[in-house]
Amino acid sequence: MTDVKPVNLPSDQNATGRSFGAEELELLRKVIDSGTLNCTKGTVVREFENRFAKLIGSTSCRTTTSGTAAIHAAVASVNPEPGDEIITTPITDMGGITPILYQTAIPVFADCDPLTYNVTAETIAKKITKRTKAIMVTHLFGNPCDMDPIMELASAKGLPVLEDCAQAYGTTYKGKHVGTIGAIGAFSLQQGKHMTTGEGGCVVTSDPAHERRMRLFIDKAWGYGDPNPDHYFLAMNYRMTELQGAVALAQLEKLDAMVAHRIAMADRLTAAISDVRGVAVPKVTPGGRHTYWKYCVRVDPKVIKGGSVGFGDALKPLGVMSAPRYIQKLAFECEVLRDHRTFGKSEFPYKGPHRAGDPPVVYDKAEYPGSTEALADVVVLPWNEKYTTDHVDAIAAIIRKAAADLAIG
Repeated sequence: MTDVKPVNLPSDQNATGRSFGAEELELLRKVIDSGTLNCTKGTVVREFENRFAKLIGSTSCRTTTSGTAAIHAAVASVNPEPGDEIITTPITDMGGITPILYQTAIPVFADCDPLTYNVTAETIAKKITKRTKAIMVTHLFGNPCDMDPIMELASAKGLPVLEDCAQAYGTTYKGKHVGTIGAIGAFSLQQGKHMTTGEGGCVVTSDPAHERRMRLFIDKAWGYGDPNPDHYFLAMNYRMTELQGAVALAQLEKLDAMVAHRIAMADRLTAAISDVRGVAVPKVTPGGRHTYWKYCVRVDPKVIKGGSVGFGDALKPLGVMSAPRYIQKLAFECEVLRDHRTFGKSEFPYKGPHRAGDPPVVYDKAEYPGSTEALADVVVLPWNEKYTTDHVDAIAAIIRKAAADLAIG
């Protein structure tokens, strides 16, 4: 095919791919002028919490210092006993897993569907034991899990569902925002998310008991406003500052437009490359609204020489810095989980008298064919709200060239 020119894409790691502007600066100045940077005395964080909860249809929202802290607050709210198990996905950031261990529970992994990269009710059911305390689903890349069968399973087993929505702002399932379907939703405001404060996060729930438990956990379990406040249980200080809240509030005003633009550009790319041999466009969960934190293609190694890695290598010189395989290995293959490197040399909570009579938790890659296939074939393309039709058309041309150059047979 004809030569394709390299593209210079906006990056979500700097101003070229982020939507900061006068709105953030105005709110930041108001906070600075007030002299109050602590959210316990300020008003901006509380305003963001109220408005975000209303936007997604939840009765409450509490902010945190990071997406990991949001997951930690969610796990702490279900209050696992040492050695309890929480089922989650092996295709995720470690920040979605380590809070489970810090709350003395053990992460147990369900296999993922190789086309959506998400856990399913069928794979979750295989991992439920008498020690299961909760189910945590991750709406990876902004594509919702198939929630109806998951919620039906969870209800039958009496298990709460925690939703990791770090990559899923604006994502819906059958018209309902993710994060409001299960008991608790956790969001991230890290640099590269749909909206950002650099670092930050929040948790949402419509359950008053979970709301109080998480509000306390985020603030050292001190009962602000109680008649006789005390530090009621072991907890952290995960409070967001008013400075972060100012940026979050300004970003929130732009969120709907940013999400809509991501979807429109993703739809344009899908239409442009859907006929490319050996490259499959994203599979959207039926009934779901995919909001494209990233745009993922699946590469068939029987058609494309070098598979996902070879394809990613071909994109790079032309300006598309993709991530073949997304994460290089399944979460349980990382040393911290594989070798139980937790608290000193104790291997707690995997080992100890609290697990007496329970079978050991074993992570066997052979039990995860879907997840293994998903990582082997996926190429994650960069994506942000500053992409134009010219950027998308250039990416499409580069994908076509790479596929043609690497075609087998």
